[in-house]
Amino acid sequence: MLQKLSADKHKQPFKGPFTITRVRAGDILGDNREDTAFGPLSTIDHAVMKKGLTIKMHEHVNDEILSYVRHGKMFHRDSTGLEIPITPGNLMMMNAGSSFWHEEIVKEEHVEMLQIFVRPRETDLEPTIQFHEKPVHNPDWYLMVGPEDSEAPLHVRQNVYILDAHPIQGDEIEIPFYKGFQPFLYEMDGEIEIEEVRVSKYEAVTDLDNSLPPIYTTENATLVLFLVDRNAPMSLKGTISGKR
Repeated sequence: MLQKLSADKHKQPFKGPFTITRVRAGDILGDNREDTAFGPLSTIDHAVMKKGLTIKMHEHVNDEILSYVRHGKMFHRDSTGLEIPITPGNLMMMNAGSSFWHEEIVKEEHVEMLQIFVRPRETDLEPTIQFHEKPVHNPDWYLMVGPEDSEAPLHVRQNVYILDAHPIQGDEIEIPFYKGFQPFLYEMDGEIEIEEVRVSKYEAVTDLDNSLPPIYTTENATLVLFLVDRNAPMSLKGTISGKR
């Protein structure tokens, strides 16, 4: 059965020059569970960052973090001295492991982005960072992230796949299905219909028993699809991902 997570379910822990809409993926299940994650998919921070903002050097431990920018340019700087722009065509996967320090800087126009927190399979893995350039306006699904043994360009140390698509108004597209994985489809922008259910910005849908049906795009959209093994072993020691 199709289940929808409405935009009014989210909280905003930060507002102002740095505004976060925090999507707790497990809220889509609609029960009163102690844990608000969707298996190892913990949290999606949908952030808007204004020009001139610097989020000072801070530590992450046991978080797998995909930085996905829709608009603007966010500069990543870490404790190794690396500074690199993260843009709609350049992804960053930070596998924090035992410890990783970084800061984020917005030098130019405002940034709208997702920071996606996944729980790793185990605690205190080796820290690493990955980058990948991708198409910006792909109308169909593009595989961005997958487990270490997958063909995805970026690897997460967990049984999770992450894809994106940018269909335009009037498009109808199929939703990929991976056996043993459950879908969580997040609408970053625009509007779609799926089985006569309208899904708008900040909203998500899943079906725990079946593959998702095709979607029809009623407004140009940015979609991020997660395919998640909700029964995978996972660490609960993450700075953000481990929160319940």
